[in-house]
Amino acid sequence: MTDIGSWPAWAGPADAGWCADKLSAATAFADGIDTAALLLVVRGRVVLSHGRVADRFNTHSIRKSILSALIGIHEAEGRIDLDASLGGLGIDDRLGLTDREKLAKVLDLLCARSGVYHPSGYESPWMVSIKPARHSAGPGTVWCYNNWDFNALGTIFRQSTGADIFADFQARIAGPTGMEDFRPAEDGRYIDLPDSRHPAYPFRMTARDLARFGQLFLEDGCRDGRRLLPEGWVEASTAPVSDAGHQGAYGYMWWVARQSIFYPHVRVPEGTYAARGAGGHVVLVMPALDAVLVHRVDTDQPGRVVTGAQFGRLLRLVLQAAPRH
Repeated sequence: MTDIGSWPAWAGPADAGWCADKLSAATAFADGIDTAALLLVVRGRVVLSHGRVADRFNTHSIRKSILSALIGIHEAEGRIDLDASLGGLGIDDRLGLTDREKLAKVLDLLCARSGVYHPSGYESPWMVSIKPARHSAGPGTVWCYNNWDFNALGTIFRQSTGADIFADFQARIAGPTGMEDFRPAEDGRYIDLPDSRHPAYPFRMTARDLARFGQLFLEDGCRDGRRLLPEGWVEASTAPVSDAGHQGAYGYMWWVARQSIFYPHVRVPEGTYAARGAGGHVVLVMPALDAVLVHRVDTDQPGRVVTGAQFGRLLRLVLQAAPRH
């Protein structure tokens, strides 16, 4: 097993009820694509560690699920109001928001349903391609995976709490869950965008730390009996608010399986959800199996990517090793 740091481990997959030979088939497949790291945690202990699980990579859009968790904490403590409107918060942008756009609420942005299609940035080509024409939808009426919403939420978080996203993550989640690699001053940064006032906020994290984040959600926001996320926030965050077609559904900046639909070539267990980042970064939470699967790609290297179809095939092989498959 590669370096899992402070994570406890099973003596072997069979001790956790998983099939070693079938997991070996999954890692062999991973070696033939651009997988950099694969980490499987079952019932709080590592079953499989493969590749560069202790190396930091850009999390890409996994940052959004992280911010969602922080928003939940501050909402419960009264600093963030999900019903607050953009106008009420004084949120605007370079080209100016219309009165209708300013009616969008924090909750609309959290669900990617703001209807604000002002230019943004730090977007994948797919994100650019699906953005509707500006002013084509009212607040809360249409789902669109839209970086304007996600980046503006970063601004709202900082403005409403007075906290730095990365330092707050360290204090509220990374430290209490036992993450051992995350360094707020070095592994998080704000990226100013030419077309928007609202910067992106990428994280660089290791697979073994991201598994702690997934485990926190698997345990309903608790760590060693201590509640870190508000009661009910995990359930609310991972409810299928919006239909996302062949990608399942979308919640509060989390991707959610819908009727076992999530990735091509595989049917996932009911209740599965994930934080996803461009290029093939995934923190997959499977409550039905009491398991967290983390998949990383070295997207620092140009051209390296694991597609949704490739990850679906890999996930199918992993699930074939599970005790109930």
